[in-house]
Amino acid sequence: MNGLYLDNAATSFPKAPGVAEAVAGFLTNCGCNINRGLYTASFEAANIVYETRELLCSLFNFPKPENVIFTKNITESLNVILKGLLKSGDHVIVSSMEHNAVMRPLASLAEKGVEVSTVLCNAKGELPTGDLVLQIKSNTKAVIMTHASNVSGTIMPLEEVGRLCKAHNLFFIVDCAQTAGFLTIDFLALKADGLAFTGHKGLLGPQGIGGFYLNDKLASLVEPLIEGGTGSASDSVLQPSYMPDRFEAGTLNLPGIYGLNASLKYLSTEGIPAIREKELSLVQRFMENAYTLPGIQLLGPDPGQDRTGIASLNVLNHDNAEVSYELFKDFGIMTRCGLHCAPAAHQTLGTFPQGTIRFSFSHFNSLQDVDYVIHSLGKIL
Repeated sequence: MNGLYLDNAATSFPKAPGVAEAVAGFLTNCGCNINRGLYTASFEAANIVYETRELLCSLFNFPKPENVIFTKNITESLNVILKGLLKSGDHVIVSSMEHNAVMRPLASLAEKGVEVSTVLCNAKGELPTGDLVLQIKSNTKAVIMTHASNVSGTIMPLEEVGRLCKAHNLFFIVDCAQTAGFLTIDFLALKADGLAFTGHKGLLGPQGIGGFYLNDKLASLVEPLIEGGTGSASDSVLQPSYMPDRFEAGTLNLPGIYGLNASLKYLSTEGIPAIREKELSLVQRFMENAYTLPGIQLLGPDPGQDRTGIASLNVLNHDNAEVSYELFKDFGIMTRCGLHCAPAAHQTLGTFPQGTIRFSFSHFNSLQDVDYVIHSLGKIL
C-alpha cells in the first residue's frame, strides 16, 4: 500500500508476518472442509482449527477451547450473543461509548420489549462505575461493554465492572474489538461470562474471521442465531447442543482461521506488553505535538494517561473531512474521518454530528511517521 496508513482501529495493515502465506498455503495445498471427510487433509485442517482455539485460550485466558466459537467478525459475534440471550422483559445496561455493533442490535431488541439503559460517561469517555450500580433493577440480566472506545481511546474499568456484575448476579459481556492484541486480557480476572473478538484489527489477522467465547452457563442460555450442518449428529434435524457445534453451523472461514493462527503465533512471539509500549510511545508523541497546533481539540485521556493507540481530533476552524482528505491527497496519510460507527460516543464527547479525524497507530509505525503527520497537519492548518 502506497502512503502512510493510520487507520488500524478500523482494520490493521500491514498484517502480521506469515498471515498472507498461511492463507495462501491453505487455499493452495489444502482447500478442503473439516468434520466432513475421512482423509488426511481434512484431519490436518481440523488440527489447525483446534490449535487456533487453543491459541485464543492462551491469549485471553479462556478455560475451554471447545467454547471458542468462530464467526466472520465481532459484529456477528455480538448479534449472536445479544439476540440469543435477551428476551422481552429483560433489562440490559451499556455505556454511552458503545459502537453500533452493540447499539444497533440492542435498538432492534428494544422494539421487541428489551429495556436498555445507558450509563453516561464523562467528556473524556470515562465510566463512572457508581452510576452503573444505580441503573441495576430487578429484571436486569446483563451488562455489555466495550473494553475501550474506538473514538477516544479511553479504556473502561472492566475489572471493577466485572466485580459489580458478579455481586449482583448479572451476566457480563465484553467487546474487545479495540483492545485484543494491545492489552493483556484475562477473561477470568475480568469475571466475564462472554467475550467477543475480531481478527482483523489488533490481532493482525485477515478480514472475515472473528469469534466469541461463552462460559458454560451463558452458552446454555444463548439460543443459536444460525442453524444447519455441522458435520456432527447428522441423523437429527436439531442443532447439536454441545460446543462448539451449537454455534458453528455451516462451513467455517478456514482460510481466515489459518491466517489468524499465524497472527496469534506472531503476537505470542512479540509479546502484547511490547506491542502496547510501542503503540503508546507513538500516540503520546502525536498528542504532545498536536497540542501545539492551532485550533485543535484532542479527545479522550490527556497525554501521559493510559489509553489505546488511537487519537481523535476535532479541527475547530476547518472542516474535518477536508483536512482528512488533504492529508491523503497532499501527503499520502490515510486516516478515518466522521462518526466511526459510534454516534453515542460522539454525543458523549461533544463531537456530534461533525465527528473527528482519527489517527490509529500500529506498532509497525515509527516515530518518524508521527513527526511526518504533525508536520503535514501543521502545513494544512
